[in-house]
Amino acid sequence: MQRVSQLLTTVFCGGATALATAALLLTSACGPGDHSGQDPPKREGPDAKARAKEQAAEAKAKAAAEAKAKAESWEWTLPTGLSSPPAIPDDNKMTAAKVKLGHQLFMDKRLSGDGSRSCYSCHQNELGNADGRKTALGAGDKPLTRNTPTIWNVGYHAELYWDGRAKGLEAQMLGAWKGGNMGVGADNLEAKAAEIGGLPPYKSQFKEIFGLDGADPVKPEHVAKAISAYERSLLCADSPYDTGKLEGPSQRGWEIFRDRGCRTCHDGDNFTDGKFHNVGIAVGSEKEPGDIGRGKVTGAAEDNYKFRTPTLRNVSKTAPYFHDGSVATLKEAVRYMASGGDRKVKGIDSGLQDLKLTDAQIDDLVAFLEALSCAGSLEVIGDQKVAGIPE
Repeated sequence: MQRVSQLLTTVFCGGATALATAALLLTSACGPGDHSGQDPPKREGPDAKARAKEQAAEAKAKAAAEAKAKAESWEWTLPTGLSSPPAIPDDNKMTAAKVKLGHQLFMDKRLSGDGSRSCYSCHQNELGNADGRKTALGAGDKPLTRNTPTIWNVGYHAELYWDGRAKGLEAQMLGAWKGGNMGVGADNLEAKAAEIGGLPPYKSQFKEIFGLDGADPVKPEHVAKAISAYERSLLCADSPYDTGKLEGPSQRGWEIFRDRGCRTCHDGDNFTDGKFHNVGIAVGSEKEPGDIGRGKVTGAAEDNYKFRTPTLRNVSKTAPYFHDGSVATLKEAVRYMASGGDRKVKGIDSGLQDLKLTDAQIDDLVAFLEALSCAGSLEVIGDQKVAGIPE
């Protein structure tokens, strides 16, 4: 301010010359083109613009790398009641991208030989993730010979099918795909896999997940691995039993289950020993042997009519029961097992004993099994209605 006052004095006292001098001094005092006292805006040079562009590219690349890393990783979120995840084969590591692809394929009816059904068709939410039928219904509406088990916790089974003939989910998937369930046929499996792999929704996914180049066709093994990865992610627990919410009948039923020998075969997180037992259901004769179960796989006569112990997870929703679906209700199934089965059957499992339970105790056991129902459901994609499912 003092300098400005001096300038004004010069102007009023010194005439035109002084006025010019004052103008120069005033310009010097206030700065060129800006009388606010602030520095003028700086113009970005070529180097600054290039750096900004480089930083944007780096941020985009980082985001892409993080997205890829997430897609190539997998983090298990175990529900209450499961202490460890399913075993993962070395040649089929879990990744988020693979599980996503497997989910899409599991729901795609185009996998079947006649385009009529998907894997989900036999594992529906409303039917306990089974199919509600006595025995399964395959492609072409072909009746099959065995009951469909629930898909929940299927990744914990080392041997699949009621007779255990498939060693692992990948083998089971291939068997169901070429067999009666999906009806593609062994001779057509390669062509069907290539067809599925060439579809727009899947082509880029198979390429990225399995490292295929443009000339590599999608193989049946690629499809089986993706679907198996998805199936391993289907975990059932968080039930009233797991969360400590048993009460009244279900609590009494648990105590009977725990103390009267039921856990001999239905033990562990998944309530199964994974073994094969003859419980006296649908045992044939020499003339008409019928379905001999495990014996057909091993060739050992002592394994005839043995079938895999099913999980009890979600069991109250998966009627009818046993490998042939011959028992309509859970109460009937519990009563049969608690009475020791058909003791007249040769070779029936010695672990089956008549527990001499009352009707009220049978009801309590059923209440406990109802408390093992799964908390979740599968995310359904597309129209999954199939004629004949359920019956």
